[in-house]
Amino acid sequence: MIVGIDIGGSTTDAVILENGTIHVVTIEANDPIAAAAGALGKLASDFGLQLDQIERVAATGAGARALGDTLFGRPVLKVSEFTAIGIGGTWLADKDHALVISLGTGTAMVSVTPGKITHVSGTGVGGGTLLGLAKHMLGVVTIERLEEMARKGDLRRVDLTVRDIAGGPIGDLDPSTTAANFGKVGADATPEDKALAIMNMIVESIGVLAMASARACGQENIVLTGKLSRLFAFVQEAKRLAYPFGRRFLIPDHADYATAIGAARAAQKD
Repeated sequence: MIVGIDIGGSTTDAVILENGTIHVVTIEANDPIAAAAGALGKLASDFGLQLDQIERVAATGAGARALGDTLFGRPVLKVSEFTAIGIGGTWLADKDHALVISLGTGTAMVSVTPGKITHVSGTGVGGGTLLGLAKHMLGVVTIERLEEMARKGDLRRVDLTVRDIAGGPIGDLDPSTTAANFGKVGADATPEDKALAIMNMIVESIGVLAMASARACGQENIVLTGKLSRLFAFVQEAKRLAYPFGRRFLIPDHADYATAIGAARAAQKD
């Protein structure tokens, strides 16, 4: 049995892949060694495992480099984060060609083809940006609270659209297309409007870059993974229209844990 662990800056995910079933846990800890040990211990406790049942630990993420050769006596295999992102995203989406987007504190974009995984792009816009703006502008410190507020928001009081500028479509641009995020914000904009506008700006910024990156590397499918993948689904639902970047965006089950899953899958192949 192999455990995959993704040690991030604020949260650590651990997974076990067993007979087609995915067991997952998440813990919060800033120290990477404590985080990995805590995640492994929680997995063992929650699912009734003995440590000697674990063949090895596949570790990835920013904190993986802090681990030694063993964890609780189990050998540690360190997996490149880009490799884990690519393997995890394509395995969950059941695709052998895809651009996999890892939506975490920042955003990484990895192109996957059979036998090759390449880091092609990324941006500092991500979950850290979302929560930083939410805290600064609204005093909100959790995504859950931001979503709660955004459900009551109206982008028409914040974002400038093509319709506002031209009165209708411009070429193939739908009138509802955003021309300027926060370009129309005024005194009548509520905190709920701003909450939705923050989320929409993050989604549109990443979405545009993802589409450009997919075209550049010839990918048709874009797989969204990571804790922030829920944001894309939320904004699509909130706007009540087909997401303007197309149906090629896929959010597979267990997308939140794709990188840890990819580490475990990489170790199985090793």
